Amino acid sequence: MTKFAHSMIRVTNEDVSVAFYRNVFGLEIVDRLEFDSFTLVYMALPTAQFELELTINKDRKTPYDLGDGYGHIALIVDDLEAARALTEQAGASPKDIVDFRPGGDRIARFFFVADPDGYQIEVIEKGGRFT
Repeated sequence: MTKFAHSMIRVTNEDVSVAFYRNVFGLEIVDRLEFDSFTLVYMALPTAQFELELTINKDRKTPYDLGDGYGHIALIVDDLEAARALTEQAGASPKDIVDFRPGGDRIARFFFVADPDGYQIEVIEKGGRFT
């Protein structure tokens, strides 16, 4: 059997990143591993097994170059407008909500927001194939 375990991103400020993912998306710390040169913080929703691994390299002083290979992570929420308001309250600048209907029927309703380190997050309204 194969299953997804986690996705890892490198962050520059543990407290700021943990607060962002906790306050905006409801993720909680499920484990924290401390090493000499780095820290791993695992966060997840109480209802899910998939985790977001935050890697904090202790000697890192400058922001990471996200390059052009990273796309985004996506989260499904019940209330898209409320989630967008939470991102604004957290000090982020969410993009406009998109009602994606390329053939007339709604495929998805979503917006994008960057986390404190610039990683893009797609926030999708629950419905259709996104349940």
